Amino acid sequence: MKFISWNVNGLRACLTKGFEDFFNDIDADIFCIQETKMQPDQAELNLVGYEKYWNSAIKKGYSGTAVFSRIKPLSVSYGMNMDEHDQEGRIITLEFENFFLVTVYTPNSKRELLRLEYRMKWEDDFKAYLTQLDIKKPVIICGDINVAHEEIDIKNPKTNRRNAGFTDEERGKMTALLQSGFTDTFRYLYPDEKDAYTWWSYMMNARTRNIGWRIDYFLISNRLQTSLKTATIYPEVLGSDHCPIGIEIF
Repeated sequence: MKFISWNVNGLRACLTKGFEDFFNDIDADIFCIQETKMQPDQAELNLVGYEKYWNSAIKKGYSGTAVFSRIKPLSVSYGMNMDEHDQEGRIITLEFENFFLVTVYTPNSKRELLRLEYRMKWEDDFKAYLTQLDIKKPVIICGDINVAHEEIDIKNPKTNRRNAGFTDEERGKMTALLQSGFTDTFRYLYPDEKDAYTWWSYMMNARTRNIGWRIDYFLISNRLQTSLKTATIYPEVLGSDHCPIGIEIF
């Protein structure tokens, strides 16, 4: 099975920048997007053969996630069933026969770390949510997790040390999540690969210079490691300040 994840930074804008061309060319079984910034009726999507699932933020033009799946799931849920976290459309969970698929758009801690305290609460609750799913069947998690986990995952680790997305606190929560039974698929296959990023600032020609961060992930339950075939980053695909990522599982 082929899975793709992409923070499109506004789907309506991305649709004018080649989204459907990439969608059709990549031919994924399940395609997840984050930061849709829209309600489902605000764009026309011609995705033949796919079931569509949307979780839009209450605040218009903000956050939001969607999943397009060729395979009809057994069940679908939205959020973590916690009101404090479920107003921004950040999580969709699809249950299939042999696994759960969770797409997530993790809250950004913001400039001057104004939302770091909330982010820490989110991280603890999200880890608890995933570990409960993992008891039932293996879990595939994908999306913009908004943290560069290790120094290899960011171009300039020293100068970004206390910036949102590279604080010790956020990195520690990612470590704790992985230690609770999950695998970072890209690092599992490519532990030493440098300059592999998924997000670049729009400023200072950062993408052309590849001054980036790897903050988009596919994580899998550890027991799926032997089923992992590929983990891919698509930096050549434009249309957003993030690029798509993907995995294939036997």
